[in-house]
Amino acid sequence: MSHVAKIELEILSLEDLKLACKRLGFTFSENQKTYAWYGRWIGDSPLPEGILQDDLGKCDHAIRVPGCNYEIGVVKRGSKYILLWDSWHRGGLEEKIGKGAGLLKQGYTIERIRREAKRKNCQVRHEIKNDRSIRLVLRV
Repeated sequence: MSHVAKIELEILSLEDLKLACKRLGFTFSENQKTYAWYGRWIGDSPLPEGILQDDLGKCDHAIRVPGCNYEIGVVKRGSKYILLWDSWHRGGLEEKIGKGAGLLKQGYTIERIRREAKRKNCQVRHEIKNDRSIRLVLRV
């Protein structure tokens, strides 16, 4: 079964995405042109907006998550990137990256904030709270 979805996150910086992957223990595979997924769309869920059936499984880069059978495709759209993944449970991704890819989105956002803070000469401290949420503290 395929359940290919677009991760609702606008990727403006591949460098920040690479840093997030490294921090999370994922492997960013630059210039990998396909990503592992179920392998065929069977029509049991809608395709992500702007994605055609022929686009599935194709990417510009990919993210490998340890312990998962499927990968995340990093697809260039104009000057930005989108992330595609197959959330079917046998692929193992949702268990590792969270519902709706929350862990990956959080990791990218942290790296993006760190980069912008550094650019504006701010110090960043990050704390992981008991409920696993993250608090970023910026100081000028």
